[in-house]
Amino acid sequence: MPDALDATPYDALLLLSFGGPEGPDDVVPFLENVTRGRGIPKERLKEVGQHYFLFGGVSPINDQNRALLQALREDFAAHGLDLPVYWGNRNWAPYLTDTLRQMAADGHRRILVLATSAYASYSGCRQYRENLADALATLQAEGVDVPAVDKLRHYFNHPGFVEPMIDGVLRALADLPEDVRAGAHIAFTTHSIPTAAADTSGPVESHGDGGAYVAQHLDVARLIADAVRERTGVDHPWQLVYQSRSGAPHIPWLEPDICDHLEERHAAGVPAVVMAPIGFVSDHMEVLYDLDTEAKAKAEELGLPVRRSATVGADPRFAAAVRELILERAAVERGREVTPCALGALGPSHDVCPVGCCPARAPRPAAAGADSPYA
Repeated sequence: MPDALDATPYDALLLLSFGGPEGPDDVVPFLENVTRGRGIPKERLKEVGQHYFLFGGVSPINDQNRALLQALREDFAAHGLDLPVYWGNRNWAPYLTDTLRQMAADGHRRILVLATSAYASYSGCRQYRENLADALATLQAEGVDVPAVDKLRHYFNHPGFVEPMIDGVLRALADLPEDVRAGAHIAFTTHSIPTAAADTSGPVESHGDGGAYVAQHLDVARLIADAVRERTGVDHPWQLVYQSRSGAPHIPWLEPDICDHLEERHAAGVPAVVMAPIGFVSDHMEVLYDLDTEAKAKAEELGLPVRRSATVGADPRFAAAVRELILERAAVERGREVTPCALGALGPSHDVCPVGCCPARAPRPAAAGADSPYA
């Protein structure tokens, strides 16, 4: 095999995602998994589950992961990369522990993990690593010879992630009525998180106001806005805004909320808004409900024309980016010098999460990092 397509020492890829219900009977058990240990009553979970019940109790995330799996397998086959791809979820079938158990049974000893979260944060990185550690501990207790597990670096600024989002914004702008298009504002959206979690996101040297989480999103937003200006000749004003808040009211979370932002932009006389969900890999429930349902309803109430740009999903350019990230990391592990591919001002992220990166709310073991008990 040519060195350019050599994934050794890795012998498998694990797509690690959040999971979601696939029918009405799954909704409350799924939410119990998500909120385990928080003591939330079942009646409250049924209230929260209304977002899912509006769509037949089905989250789109699992079908979107199936599409991404297919795109990855097709890309790997087309380029001669012989690397099997598995799929495991944190909160619903196929469960992470079951998938890792199968991978071990299939003889895989060195696994790379692709998490469906592109940015640094506790919930978007370390919590996945904690779930990996939990799964490995379970297998170890069962007497399984656990494989070594590494995680691919954050890919928020990889061209294969950014370019599809640029195209999505351009399509959304083109879909606006011509008389409001030039004056349209771009609202780049991502999942709100507690400000304390944002401030401690990323390596210790990145901690501070918003931490790496906010800095990374701002860098991507600038890349997209600059590309839109270059390709259209129009300099659209933009702002990073947030959605999908889910915490206690007294705990500060990142703001402004997208619906509040739409009200503010309308009051300021903005003629139209493009909502660009740059914080999400695919059109899962937070996009389907919080943007396509709730935010669009707010815009209709205001009489404000809005369009929503597409997420990356199973775009072939993203599948190609994953292949490139795998080969890059494999070359590093073999001691080769590589030039990581990254756009923007921040440069490529670390391959191995350092100690103190996106610290846990309470100390828990986390795999695939400098503090991993499974090094």
